[in-house]
Parts: sequence; C-alpha cells; structure tokens
Amino acid sequence: MRELVDKLEENKVLSKEEYILLIKNRDNEISEYLFERARAVQQKYYGKKVFVRGLIEFTNYCRNDCLYCGIRRSNRNAQRYRLTKEDILNCCREGYELGFRTFVLQGGEDPYFTDERLADIVSSIKEDYPDCALTLSVGEKEHESYQMLFDAGADRYLLRHETADDAHYRRLHPPELSPERRKKCLYDLKAIGYQVGCGFMVGSPYQTAENLADDLGFIKELQPHMVGIGPFIAQRDTPFRDMKNGTLEQTLIMLSLVRLTLPYVLLPSTTALGTIDPTGREKGILAGANVVMPNLSPVSVRKKYLLYDNKICTGDESAQCRSCLQMRMKGIGYETVVSRGDCVSPEPDAQN
Repeated sequence: MRELVDKLEENKVLSKEEYILLIKNRDNEISEYLFERARAVQQKYYGKKVFVRGLIEFTNYCRNDCLYCGIRRSNRNAQRYRLTKEDILNCCREGYELGFRTFVLQGGEDPYFTDERLADIVSSIKEDYPDCALTLSVGEKEHESYQMLFDAGADRYLLRHETADDAHYRRLHPPELSPERRKKCLYDLKAIGYQVGCGFMVGSPYQTAENLADDLGFIKELQPHMVGIGPFIAQRDTPFRDMKNGTLEQTLIMLSLVRLTLPYVLLPSTTALGTIDPTGREKGILAGANVVMPNLSPVSVRKKYLLYDNKICTGDESAQCRSCLQMRMKGIGYETVVSRGDCVSPEPDAQN
C-alpha cells in the first residue's frame, strides 16, 4: 500500500482500482504514512502557512430542495434571513480590520439576489478593498451571469460538484437538478477565468468507495484551484435526518488523497470537520489541508445558517473566531497568514 502512496506523491496516475484500495484502507500505519506524505507535499508548495478566509453567509433562502441540506426550500423550520448590502460591507470592514484579505460570500440560490444585485455588491467590495480576493459560492448560474460577476470583480468561485457519479448525484438531489449541469457550470467558470473550487461530502448517503474514487478522477480531470470537502452531517429537518454521519478518519484520508492528487490545490479544513471532532480542523491541516474559514457573519444570523446539525462557532464574535483559529494552528506548528492566499501555479507535469 505504501507504494501506491509513493506513486501518487511522484505525480503518477493511479487507476480507479488503486484509489479504491487507498480509500478502503483501515491500517493506521498506512494512514499515518499517507498523512505524512500529504504534509510533505503541502509544505513543499505552501510551507507551514494556513490561509484564512472570512466567511459571510449572507442569505439562507434557497430555491433548491437538496435532500441533505438544512436550508432546502421545503424546510419550514428554517428561520430565513437576508443580509443587506450594508450588512455585508460592514462584515467586510470588520474582517479587514482583523486582517482578512479574502472574503467568501456564501448563500443559498436566493432569487432575490439577482445578477445585478450581486454584481453591485461585488463591485462595492472590490472598490473598498482592492487588495482583497473575493470568492462567491452562490450555486448554479448561466455562463453570462458568471461572466457578469467576474467582470464586477469576483476572483474565485466555489461550487461543490457533490459527487462525480451521476446515479449517486440523483439520489442526493431533486429531479430538477442534474449532474450534467453542475459539471458544465464548473467548466464555464474555469473558461471565464475564475479560480475555481469544487468538492464533495465524505460519507454522504449511499456513497461507496467507488464513488469517492470517481470524485478523485473528476478532480484530476478538472484541475481546480480549490477543493472543499468535509464529512456529511445529518440535519434534523431533512429526509436524511436519520442517516449515518461521515467519519473523521475517512475525511482525513480523502483530504490527503486530494492533496497528493493535486499538490498545489487550496484545501480547506472545514467547520464540519471541527463539528465532528473537537480537534478536527487541526487534524485536517495535518492531513494536508491549508485553509481555514472563520465566520464573519453577524452573530444574530449564524445559528440560522444551519446546513447540518450542531455547527460550531455559531455564537462567537469574529475576533474570537480569528484568535481561536490562530492559536489552534500555532499549537500544531503552523501559522495563519494575512494575505490573499492565491493558488500557486502548478508545475507542468501536474497536468499529466
């Protein structure tokens, strides 16, 4: 099994069957070796730097009805909210003073926030903070909509593909959503010039090791700048309320495999990882991740943006989140850095 890890670290292509062997591995010694090699690659490209993104969850209205998501349109228990443009700019102002140089605007697919409204918000943020990067995570749109937001100043776009297997995708989503459209959106974003992020849940309902191997294959094909993965965590007001959560161990293995598959990638250690384990985010960094995203949203709305149950840090002030993560990273020998934290350019052989 070590030889497969070495092969991956040497940037050689693994077959789907070889990926499956690593994904199914339950040997602690092999897992530790996998984490060690992922850290080596992480530090080769980024040193012991952890990039900090300021997350602003600006709306929990969503037109979609994804079976796993707590803000799905049919959840009548969700307490809906929308931040105003002024609210969002205030979050950015507070974040900038705390040292954030990347802001992430994340929300449901909310029809209120038209392309024009979003473009106005984007251009205002970029006008006030030209030295900052702006990431959007607002779902599926038409090519011309993505172009408008890019022209307004958006730098990056996060759109989790959720699963690369079409049949699995349809078991997680309502009929009106399609895996073909989701993938097309990602390729549209890349063609426009965004730094693009995809991703998936680990341990989602009906997921197999074969599905996860397909995810790694898709990521290798897409060559995104960012990959966001975290454990599936059930939400009480969804059809998947009684489904088993993803595990820390499997998520860490997938983080390491993503790092070795795309050495240069920006890879968050997510809040969901910290939710299932008190030191989950630290363990994620030690498995190859290099990004953390503390919450800049107003405290008054944080408990309302519940994609899954028991989300951490919903009552912390922004400064508390920033300080806490800084100390946590320092505790494992890493430093949080104040910069845009762009993806490094891949080496030529990274495309092979």
